[in-house]
Amino acid sequence: MPEIFTHPDCRVRPAALSDEAALGELDRATWSTLHAVAPRPQPPYAPFFDGRHRPEDFLVAEAQDTAGEMRPAGYIRLIPPTPLACNTHVRQIQGLAVADWARGRGVARALLRAAFAAARGEGANRMTLRVLGHNTPARALYESEGFVVEGVLPGEFFLDGRYVDDVLMGRSLAP
Repeated sequence: MPEIFTHPDCRVRPAALSDEAALGELDRATWSTLHAVAPRPQPPYAPFFDGRHRPEDFLVAEAQDTAGEMRPAGYIRLIPPTPLACNTHVRQIQGLAVADWARGRGVARALLRAAFAAARGEGANRMTLRVLGHNTPARALYESEGFVVEGVLPGEFFLDGRYVDDVLMGRSLAP
């Protein structure tokens, strides 16, 4: 499968149906109210890929694990935010996860940069995302990659006994 982005510690490629089990496991292992608004997944687990979450919507970062084997270290989901023709110039990040063992190695940054390249390749010139207000590490990463806050929905979610803001961020994909 062709790489679309390389970084010193990982390579990013389009997801394949064969990634189903690894990405499902990664998704469950990284679940946290820091970024998730849905309840913690419980067995029997739903498939990672389904009609709304197709392999072609995901990019996968592979990196060497502690045993020296290359395996999925993270993923990003990138989709058009609506099915409207007037909105085809925008892509939206609707999920980004990095395995604990791969954190601090630039995997999330590599996934973002690969998403920028992939979106540009599809003719997009703008990217958006939503992030929980208390997710300071993610917000700092997004800001360092050119995203700015474009809106806030105060107290949009009730998580772990408190109200949490939903922060809308966006950036241009112009070179």
